[in-house]
Amino acid sequence: MGGARPLREDRSRRPVIRPPFFLARRFVAGETLPEAIEVVRRLNDRGLSASLDILGENVKDPAAVRAARDDYVGLLDEIARTGVDSNISIKLTMLGLDVGEAFCEENLHVVLSAGRERRTFVRIDMEGSRYTQATLDLFHRVLPAYGSASDGRGAGVGVVIQSYLYRSAADVQRLNEARARVRLVKGAYKEPPEVAFPARDDVNRSYDELMRELLAGGAYPAIATHDDERITRTRTFAAERGIPVSAYEFQMLYGIRRRLQETLAAQGHPVRVYVPYGRDWFPYFYRRLRERKENVAFVARNLFRE
Repeated sequence: MGGARPLREDRSRRPVIRPPFFLARRFVAGETLPEAIEVVRRLNDRGLSASLDILGENVKDPAAVRAARDDYVGLLDEIARTGVDSNISIKLTMLGLDVGEAFCEENLHVVLSAGRERRTFVRIDMEGSRYTQATLDLFHRVLPAYGSASDGRGAGVGVVIQSYLYRSAADVQRLNEARARVRLVKGAYKEPPEVAFPARDDVNRSYDELMRELLAGGAYPAIATHDDERITRTRTFAAERGIPVSAYEFQMLYGIRRRLQETLAAQGHPVRVYVPYGRDWFPYFYRRLRERKENVAFVARNLFRE
């Protein structure tokens, strides 16, 4: 009892160790905008469109939020300057959603106005379920002012829906009524069973149901999947309903199933590749490894290759 108490290790002062960037290069276009633009040029040369995304999330310092907002505007400027075929994807937690909805909306208007001036579409990404309602509330508030071209061309604003959330069927119904452009994904964030389907079969079943709703009643939906069965069901449903391939697009992640991307494009399907870049790449890289075993195998195989 009388001895000096041992000092506890201050874990907050430990250096954060992350793997070197070359491990993430398969999935991340680079750490700088010029690197990302060059990747988009190469995709365009192969008949693929792009959606550029600056990596990062949960920015809580107002000055850093404004810097992120300006980075988004700079990205729009560079797309216009270079003429590459790309829109952009943004995260509301980069624009201050953790600071406050009003502050976030103010910054969102700046980005959407810049997109409208440069005739470039802006997609609002969906993040973890704690942000779903606020993201959709903000989206529905800005939609009347910025609209979205139903043919997939020009400026506008769209949003993302995750099929693993129980709530998504009701959300899609409201979005279809608003003629909103929706990207449908399965969802990559770790969620509790209280809000999301824990079983893969249920996530896939939900995805198929939402895909049919979006193709039948949506506005140029983006079917974002690397799953052969989901792609086949999408193509089959569209053909049965007489929905032309020009009425929707497939979307995939940079570095995943590249041959399939090119095959679909060669068959006449619009294909857009989600191209992330930036120095804050590790959380995104980790999610890619966690969701697909073959991604882990790819990194392991290439760990010591030049």
